[in-house]
Amino acid sequence: MRTALALCLALSVLTPAALVLTAPPALAVQPDEILPDPALEARARAISRDLRCPVCQGEAIDDSNAPISRDLRLLVRERLVAGDSDEEVVDFIVARYGEFVLFNPRASGSGWILWLAGPVMLLAGGAIAFAITRRRPTAEPELSEAERARLAELMKE
Repeated sequence: MRTALALCLALSVLTPAALVLTAPPALAVQPDEILPDPALEARARAISRDLRCPVCQGEAIDDSNAPISRDLRLLVRERLVAGDSDEEVVDFIVARYGEFVLFNPRASGSGWILWLAGPVMLLAGGAIAFAITRRRPTAEPELSEAERARLAELMKE
């Protein structure tokens, strides 16, 4: 009884925002999709987390409720039950839907552009910043004797 009372009191103190922040993530995997073998299901979940939903584009197929994500989840599980390795399953999905479905694009072919663009831009920005700071004078030049005399004249007036 005390535990239930303490739990009710603790929950009444929490704001709705705090409840949302502490809630576990909702997965879109339906009970009829889950494989009876826990090892295969764990492999399917690991693969599904790395595959992007073609419709939602920002969600993994494991988190998306889109019909195509369900089809992809079922396809992943079907390939695993057929005996494919994780890499073979991913290759099969990429062959059907393209590299776009991978959250981490492969470092081959056109994927090199994605992998190298960030470091190249960082180096280019550093080179530009270095060139700008080198061109800037570090101290004001000294006045010549004629300029000092002229300044003294102006200050007297």
